[in-house]
Amino acid sequence: QVQLVESGGGLVQAGGSLRLSCAASGRTFSSYVMGWFRQAPGKEREFVTTIKWNGGSTDYRDSVKGRFTISRDNAKNMVYLQMNSLKPEDTAVYFCVAGQRSSTWERAYDYWGQGTQVTVSS
Repeated sequence: QVQLVESGGGLVQAGGSLRLSCAASGRTFSSYVMGWFRQAPGKEREFVTTIKWNGGSTDYRDSVKGRFTISRDNAKNMVYLQMNSLKPEDTAVYFCVAGQRSSTWERAYDYWGQGTQVTVSS
């Protein structure tokens, strides 16, 4: 079992930055693929980024490439999402996820956090 708790969301102006954190419980954290999804009001949940167990392989949705960076610290059971050059269209609830394989498909992930709100004002 893995429990995930996100933090770091908030209100920021367009062009600004935020860093999301995800604290994971469970002794097998390092074996999981970790990632982030987001859901904007009135829209379906969408893949944002994922990182494999050793941090050596990452994947991003096209709209965040070059602006967002995912990282993980297996010693601390933490995953981070550094978000720079934020845009109003990045406004959403961001969810931390854990699963056995890297995928853009949300059903591939077994564990989900409660989410943290990110609001980008124009």
